[in-house]
Amino acid sequence: MASDDRIAIWQVFNTVVPLALCAFLFSVVTNSFNFISVLTAPILFVLIVLLLSRSFSLMHDCGHHSLFRSKSLNRIVAFGLSLIHGIPHHPWSRGHAFHHKYNGNWDRYRGPSALTTREQYESKRSSEKAFYQILRHPLLLFPGGFYYLILKPRIALFLGFFECLVVSFKKFFSSVSKGNLPNIFSIIGSHQSSFFYTKGEVYDTIANSAVLFWCWWMIGGAIGHWHFWLLYVCAMSASAALMIAVFFVQHNFPGSYASNEKDWSYFKGAIEGSSFLQLPPILNWFTADIAYHHIHHLSERIPNYRLRDCHYANLHLLDDVKPLYLHQIPSCFSLILWDNVNLELVSTGI
Repeated sequence: MASDDRIAIWQVFNTVVPLALCAFLFSVVTNSFNFISVLTAPILFVLIVLLLSRSFSLMHDCGHHSLFRSKSLNRIVAFGLSLIHGIPHHPWSRGHAFHHKYNGNWDRYRGPSALTTREQYESKRSSEKAFYQILRHPLLLFPGGFYYLILKPRIALFLGFFECLVVSFKKFFSSVSKGNLPNIFSIIGSHQSSFFYTKGEVYDTIANSAVLFWCWWMIGGAIGHWHFWLLYVCAMSASAALMIAVFFVQHNFPGSYASNEKDWSYFKGAIEGSSFLQLPPILNWFTADIAYHHIHHLSERIPNYRLRDCHYANLHLLDDVKPLYLHQIPSCFSLILWDNVNLELVSTGI
């Protein structure tokens, strides 16, 4: 669990600098249609998506306070990386911490796709079953990913502000009608939002959105707003889809540990409910070794640059870890139901 600031700084540098360079070149080559742009644009696009995956993994480590030694430095770097991905880091990391706390406990946590039980699914009408399957189809990861990163936090912020104003003014006028003159700022400050758990989440979302809106406007003004948004939507949708897909298959795979509340074990959730994704070395680099997911779930404070060593140092203890191969990934996306009787993940066809 020993963090090394030198390694962390180098990881951030060798991710963000190439990402910025590729994004700049991508905007240049897509500004015209010729042989060079047709040849280089797809290569740059793939590199951007892969580097975004690595950047997100580093931001993820900051959320666990494992990338750097200092908690405050992790928070600062995480905020900077969150601007790259468009998602406020603090609310995301709190939700992710809940996943770590209850991984494998399907009574508490139903995965990123909010899976239903087999019994609940079978009680649905045919149209509802079809809609459920469509929403969890892999192709929906692309629009869903953009919504998750870019739209959802801003919608939550808008609805949270609206709710706060409505509730606060109701309380204010209720007190006035009773002959009292309350402090409206005190009422607003004591409001408990339905969209955020803490004030810190609200402040982080406001700061992230404010800086991000400014960046969008400045970059759009430099290269053209339509040009910017076309590239941005494509890159963010693809990168989000890839990240969510990797996360999904690391917990929804054949034979994955799927317990109820009564029999749940944190240790089994980590070892048997997190896959060991078999990736080529280059993809392990682009995902910051998150494929060693069982080690990560055993202790979230282990930084990404220690996961591989921890795995091989304890290989003799990891017989129950399930390797997941690339050819098995398509089968993972069919596991969209939780059978809470037999305690397993199943497809809609079973």
